[in-house]
Amino acid sequence: MALSLSPCLPHTTYLSKALSTSKLTTISVSFNNPLLGFKPVKLGNNQVRCHAVTDLKSASSLDQSKGEGDDRGEEESKGDRIVADYNWTDEWYPLYLTKDVPDDAPLGLTVFDQQLVLYKDGNGVLHCYQDRCPHRLAKLSEGQLIDGRLECLYHGWQFEGKGKCVKIPQIPADAKIPRSVCVKTYDVKESQGVVWVWMSQTTPPNPEKLPWFANFARPGFQDTSTIHELPYDHSILLENLMDPAHIPISHDRTDWTAKREDAQALLFEVTERTDRGFAGWWGKEKDGSMPNFLRFDAPCVLQNNRELVDKDGEKHYFTGLFLCRPTGQGKSMLIVRFGGTKRSPLAKLFPKWYFHQNASKVFEQDMGFLSSQNEVLMKEKVPTKELYINLKSSDTWVAEYRKWMDKVGHGMPYYFGHSTLSPPKLPAVVEHAPAGLIAGVSASSPAKGGIGTMHAPNLANRYFRHVIHCKGCSSVVKAFTAWKKGLSAAALVLTALAILASSRQWKTFLVLSATLCLGGAYACSTAVAMNTTNFIRVHRRL
Repeated sequence: MALSLSPCLPHTTYLSKALSTSKLTTISVSFNNPLLGFKPVKLGNNQVRCHAVTDLKSASSLDQSKGEGDDRGEEESKGDRIVADYNWTDEWYPLYLTKDVPDDAPLGLTVFDQQLVLYKDGNGVLHCYQDRCPHRLAKLSEGQLIDGRLECLYHGWQFEGKGKCVKIPQIPADAKIPRSVCVKTYDVKESQGVVWVWMSQTTPPNPEKLPWFANFARPGFQDTSTIHELPYDHSILLENLMDPAHIPISHDRTDWTAKREDAQALLFEVTERTDRGFAGWWGKEKDGSMPNFLRFDAPCVLQNNRELVDKDGEKHYFTGLFLCRPTGQGKSMLIVRFGGTKRSPLAKLFPKWYFHQNASKVFEQDMGFLSSQNEVLMKEKVPTKELYINLKSSDTWVAEYRKWMDKVGHGMPYYFGHSTLSPPKLPAVVEHAPAGLIAGVSASSPAKGGIGTMHAPNLANRYFRHVIHCKGCSSVVKAFTAWKKGLSAAALVLTALAILASSRQWKTFLVLSATLCLGGAYACSTAVAMNTTNFIRVHRRL
């Protein structure tokens, strides 16, 4: 099975399927004392090996026990807190997949509470502005592109390049546009198929901070990439993505590998902690090895890598990459990229939209849990150690992430850490007016404003979470809808002709043809539903 079949954190079952179908064998990894006890072992340089426990009774939470090598835990117990120099604006954030940026319409996006507009000029060059016309604060993302310039549709002011205003229809013919009439701009870069934005207005862009993923640059590497808008905070999203323990339960039988009976204790080894994130190895306790390498890097980049060697001694690389963007309180956007230098033959039999809808299904299976988790954190307003019971045998990465938030959260608009927090100072803005929610969704759609007759505007709906952001799936839905209408009309015409036909042979032929057309229309309707209808668990269905 291909790694691209699930957008959740890759785990050994996903890779074992790829192993079985492509006749690969894993690289042998040697670890000392892999299964005894839960006590962390000091490795030096602040590295800790956290061994899984063998029974729940001894599986005390990470917050309630300290190992000899956990120096941070000792500092916290003394009332000290490690604080790193951090400013959330001095970072590159993933905006969009390059292939899905519309060619002839502006795109409204956000980073935390900063509203941005992204567009391509007449030469295909990307530009990013503050999503606010300096005239009367109208959203530029609700505008249009005229000869490669971005026009505000309120009064027709046009902007280009570095945010310079080049046209104001209402000024006298002999008047000049003041230089002060301009929009705030942001630096954007395209790298490895993703558009990134540098959010600082005071610090020059740091090219060394722009993420680069070695596996994606390897010869023969192929990936399946999707983008999703999600109704919960980016920190909760990242927690979910770095939690392999939930996959067999929450995603049981979603594809061919996730199985409830595979739920078990896991092994973790934290090998790196810095102000920029953390990294380490993990695997299944039953396997006795940790072949998966996880890395989290600021501000919100998560990757899970694995290397395999085939029977001929050739090494193959597999990656699950998650690029998260905070889009405001209780909201986030995620770019998911699964790929490898070797693909399963089975993956080639399915169209890309099938993997996209399967990815949407996985997020919908978790959505109820994560949305409620978001609600509790906002309501309780206490650090996660007061609410979570983290097990060393399943939740090591979650604890590491929240402790990292303790170090850098002071430089974010808001955060919930392991021991500290800083809740949002202002309540979330919920836009209800047509110029708010509906127009905002429209402006964010590469379909250039189509609300979509099949659904009401709802960011919890698959159509608005994924389809409007994906050129491929949007085209597929349109194509299947057109075929459905055409086949339905053909079936109606053929049925009428069958009624009018006098020959039995013609009647039989026309009835069979109408039946085939109806079958095709039903298949098209099913394909549209697969791409646009949310997954509902069987015991929750009416």
